[in-house]
Amino acid sequence: MKKMRTIWGGSALMTLGLSAALLLSVCHGSQAQAEPEPVLAQEGSLDSLRAAVEYLLKQYPGEYQQEWLEEVRRLEERIGPGADAAGGIPASLEEVKELSRRALLAHPVLTQYPLVYVERRQYRSDHHNTATLFQPGEINAGSYDTRGVLKALYLPEGVTRTVYDAGAFATIRDLEVSPDGEKILFSMRRNAQDSYHIYEIGLDGHYLLQLTSAPGVSDIDPIYLDDGSIVFASTREPKYCMCNRHIMCNLFRMDEDGANIHQIGRSTLFEGHPSLLADGRILYSRWEYVDRNFGDAQGLWVCNPDGTQHAIYWGNNTSSPGAVLDGRAIPGSDLVLTTFSSCHDRPWGALAIIDRKLGVDGRESVLQTWPADFIERINTDAWEDFDSTVSLRVKYEDPYPLDRHFFLASRTTGYQEEMGIVLLDTFGHEIVVHQDAPGCFDPMPAMPRQMPLVRPTARNFEEKTGKFYVQDVYIGTHMKGVERGAVKSLRVVESPEKRTYAGWRDGWFGQGEQAPAMSWHAFENKRILGTVPVEEDGSAYFEIPANRFVYFQLLDEEGMMIQSMRSGTIVQPGEIQGCVGCHENRVEDAAPPVSAMPKAVSRLPSPMNGWYGEPRLFNYLKEVQPVFTKNCAHCHDVGQEAGEKLILAADQSIPFNAAYTDMWRKQAIHAIGAGPAAIQEAYSWGSHASKVVSQIKSGHNEVELTREEWERVVTWIDLNAVYYPIYESAYPNSPCGRSPISFEERDRLQKLTQINISNNHGSRQEALVYFDRPEMSPILAKLEKESAEYKEALAIIQSGRERLLSKPRADMEGFTPSEEHQKALDKYEERAAWEAKVYEAVREGKKVYDPGLSRR
Repeated sequence: MKKMRTIWGGSALMTLGLSAALLLSVCHGSQAQAEPEPVLAQEGSLDSLRAAVEYLLKQYPGEYQQEWLEEVRRLEERIGPGADAAGGIPASLEEVKELSRRALLAHPVLTQYPLVYVERRQYRSDHHNTATLFQPGEINAGSYDTRGVLKALYLPEGVTRTVYDAGAFATIRDLEVSPDGEKILFSMRRNAQDSYHIYEIGLDGHYLLQLTSAPGVSDIDPIYLDDGSIVFASTREPKYCMCNRHIMCNLFRMDEDGANIHQIGRSTLFEGHPSLLADGRILYSRWEYVDRNFGDAQGLWVCNPDGTQHAIYWGNNTSSPGAVLDGRAIPGSDLVLTTFSSCHDRPWGALAIIDRKLGVDGRESVLQTWPADFIERINTDAWEDFDSTVSLRVKYEDPYPLDRHFFLASRTTGYQEEMGIVLLDTFGHEIVVHQDAPGCFDPMPAMPRQMPLVRPTARNFEEKTGKFYVQDVYIGTHMKGVERGAVKSLRVVESPEKRTYAGWRDGWFGQGEQAPAMSWHAFENKRILGTVPVEEDGSAYFEIPANRFVYFQLLDEEGMMIQSMRSGTIVQPGEIQGCVGCHENRVEDAAPPVSAMPKAVSRLPSPMNGWYGEPRLFNYLKEVQPVFTKNCAHCHDVGQEAGEKLILAADQSIPFNAAYTDMWRKQAIHAIGAGPAAIQEAYSWGSHASKVVSQIKSGHNEVELTREEWERVVTWIDLNAVYYPIYESAYPNSPCGRSPISFEERDRLQKLTQINISNNHGSRQEALVYFDRPEMSPILAKLEKESAEYKEALAIIQSGRERLLSKPRADMEGFTPSEEHQKALDKYEERAAWEAKVYEAVREGKKVYDPGLSRR
């Protein structure tokens, strides 16, 4: 007998055993859905259908009907087991397709529980797969136009019911069903002036509860934990994409009633798409880069629900796909189903099954993809292949595993960008379950499920620091040529977030667009927190500030970098975090047996000690240029013979200074910039591989640097040869976001001199304008000094010099941010103050809610 289910619609109650006519009358006006054709669907052979049916019989005894296997047998007897889409006659093919559809849509999860989903349009195309918020006040706010309705689908009848519709201007997204199957979490924005907030509603459409309401921030991607608390992604720590101008998210956690929202992820770009692994850890997508390419730096990461032990899961050093999203554990296995996406696309692409036991990157750990041939595009060495899914004819997103072999997903239907719900299996079937214009997203069954237990808390809200240890720095990959004893110390470097951005026009193009200019090729600024000793056995143990995004570098006895991390980590207050070695193989490496405690952990942790003073943001013009000015610039200057080989003068230009520009463009330094995703070998870049360091060590021109001068030069190169200390600017709406002359003045200067001033590192153009010594500017060299053109051009450069003296830019003493950047900094501080208020409430056992929300 058919299992009786109920559909709630307002106050109406009905059973799905009733006639279709009666069904139509209680679905909020929903019209009957004809069974959708399997548009672009893949159909397997009768052999694969038999395998799928036999699996369902074994997996769901007593729930999946034996009759389906009998139907397969009868069809085999008539047309043969090998009939398939490639070789079967048309009549046979249609019979296989028809039986496949009926037998597989009889999956017990699909027939016993409603499927909830969002009916909406696809997000508008934007810069990156994370750019779907269109938050009010941000650069792409005008792209918000998506209406979303929360619906439920009942199979096999194909009847839909509206669970919640907030009106013509509202959007619903990011569904998650409660562990008991009775409630739904989602993010909703009521109109273009609103931001996304988190809500909860009953499956029957009643008891809508708003959980977050912070003004001027977006809250998305909520999931439940076993104790009822909720993890979600949010822009509550306002930070921006380093390679453009878009607002980013981090992970946050709140109580089940919306109280005590606090941040549990601190990476510098985007954290989102969380889900739970069977062991209770959070699996999430993380986009972050330190000294590497922006396009292929978005993989799967894990952390504990309290925000401790953030670690790579898969894809951090994979070139294609450029983004890994929506990872979900496959029940009954240790596999993960995920979306392989691109940097510059919507959050869709191919689907893939990952077996992390086989590796944390690359092709060998991917078991299957949809489309099937995308598996051939997975690689770790084609470092500009980060948009490999953009060209796919069929695209998927929002995968949801039903069991070990069957999955739901949203997939393009073949009509423009419309998405339908599909059922896929590992046996070769792909069947359209439902289509609703303008599209269906986030499909999942409203069914009870076993939740992993929440892991014990390993952090607190009192301390200001956490601790980190390394067992043996010599263990790991990419340490070729590093002899034991070579590593003398470990440097801790902070890579801060970008809190502001410059205007839309003409940023500086390093590996991507910097707005404003920061460095020749990479995007980050740096702060040295301290340097700690590495013991003879390779161990290190140190205390670092909590909630800072940091990375580590191994140094030799000369203070030169041997190896460097190119991603980051954090510690929560009171957390103790550690690793086996440096770039250890997270699948195969294990610590060798030890007869004694590592030496470093037998003592107190080393404190952070700064670097030639208190920790501060690294400023090339202040920290390094004085070394070259004192020792080198008298020869390496304009008009000097040595200057024809390399300029080392201090003159400020657009957007950097003369010496900095020349060392980069002439490759006198070998910094990795925003280099490839692949981990680099020890000694392969940085000061050990730089010509200017070799020249200094050789005693070039009898130049002898002091120890401090030496360390200033090699440390700068090993920090990836950064230039500006901060993202804020005094001239945000100017060429490269840093120039004291306007766009109009620059254009006039170019016309007068017939020389274009490049805003792209690829041109390898010398510094053409010298604001310190305007008359020495190379851009003037071909003009007659008595000509009107020369005088006007010189006057433009001189006016830039005067402005710098009255309004210093960010590489100078006395810098003050522009008014618009100060407002952004003020907002950041306001949010930080709110986070501190939450910490205080947790310490005192109290509850703090977002504005306008309270609970009795």
